[in-house]
Amino acid sequence: MSEPSRPVLLAYALPAIPLAALSLPFYVMVPEFYAREIGLPIATVGYVLLIVRLLDAVSDPVAGWAADRFRPGFGRRRLWMALSAPLVAISAWFVLAPPQQAGAGYLLLWASLLSLAWTAAQVPYGAWGAELSRSYAGRTRVAAFRESGTVIGTLLALLIPAVVQLQGGGSRDGLLALALLIGLGLPLFAWIAVASTPEPRERSRVPLDFRRGLAALTGNRPFRRLLAAFFINSFANGLPATLFLFFVAERLGQRDAAGPLLVLYFLCGVLGVPFWLWLAGRSSKHRAWSWGMLLAVLCFGFAVLLGEGDVIAFGLICILTGLALGADVVLPASIQADVIDIDTAATGNERAGLYLGLWALATKLAFAGAVGLAFPLLSAAGFDPAAGVRTESGLLMLGLLYAGLPVLLKLVAIALVWNFPFDRAALGAVETRIAAGTQAPA
Repeated sequence: MSEPSRPVLLAYALPAIPLAALSLPFYVMVPEFYAREIGLPIATVGYVLLIVRLLDAVSDPVAGWAADRFRPGFGRRRLWMALSAPLVAISAWFVLAPPQQAGAGYLLLWASLLSLAWTAAQVPYGAWGAELSRSYAGRTRVAAFRESGTVIGTLLALLIPAVVQLQGGGSRDGLLALALLIGLGLPLFAWIAVASTPEPRERSRVPLDFRRGLAALTGNRPFRRLLAAFFINSFANGLPATLFLFFVAERLGQRDAAGPLLVLYFLCGVLGVPFWLWLAGRSSKHRAWSWGMLLAVLCFGFAVLLGEGDVIAFGLICILTGLALGADVVLPASIQADVIDIDTAATGNERAGLYLGLWALATKLAFAGAVGLAFPLLSAAGFDPAAGVRTESGLLMLGLLYAGLPVLLKLVAIALVWNFPFDRAALGAVETRIAAGTQAPA
């Protein structure tokens, strides 16, 4: 199988931009908007979005299973993107640009449809990328293009509302601008990707029953180890992501600096990707990822010591941890594509969709766990900005949860990844086994 060219990789990566631009407003801006601007009770908004996220958690592995099982002539990966992109665009429009009289039923309906369509796009999209290249280094290039698009989309989601606000617009105008970007950009970019990116040749060769498939999945020890490291690292990343605005506003006393600092962080994430690609090529993907996490650990250790007014020091931490972000978003996805081949060799079936569905589920559980841990602990320690409560012990707990606990969690993830038992040579041996047994799909 020949390696995808740079134009093909660019076309494949384009849908990642609007998909990522949707993530920040849906998870961060929509709850506040429906409570503040639409007038729904905050508890009602919370219950509705909890139902949506539970539905989302169930749909991830189901979407992955379906994307593996159905084999239309158009392509089992490309078809999902072609069908789901317009549905994501339409439902995103209704969520981000609601009528003033929208109620809880409106939010539940359109947010649920958005969640299902989004999953139907995202999971097969990841599986498509995992199969575009069969080589150790090639998979890192695929992940680098896609995840760079993800970071660019996140940057746009930060910048567009800020620009709208500078021009005198409000929160509704900012969400409307993002709805236009997603509504027009996603179908267009999805069409470019589908038209320009080939459907990978499937290597499934024998039927696979549920019992044998489950045994192979649970017996994939490198995948289990990678998933554990990824979950722990995602939990570590979810804590500062959840608490960033509180940390900047309450610990540093610089609420207005939050937006520029986030832009700086994600911009450095894009700029750092070439270095991590180079380092992974010189050593290995798992060792380069470990060095990236170690850089984040060293920087975050100092964040615990920061207090009011230390915005310049925190800006430097944002630069360095932003550079480390490049390793976090690119290398785990590339390693995952490698360990999926262990399953292909063992079962005679290519099940990247199922694996990507479980990967997505782990991501969402990790971030949900971060929220579920952080807020009760902050409240117990005496930190509740909405009620005007900011005790010294509460601010200390904020610093420990924002930076201290993530450092400890990342050290555990590094211990799991540092001597990861699947490298370039191991992938070569597995690819040889798969090639020796490949035949037409059953």
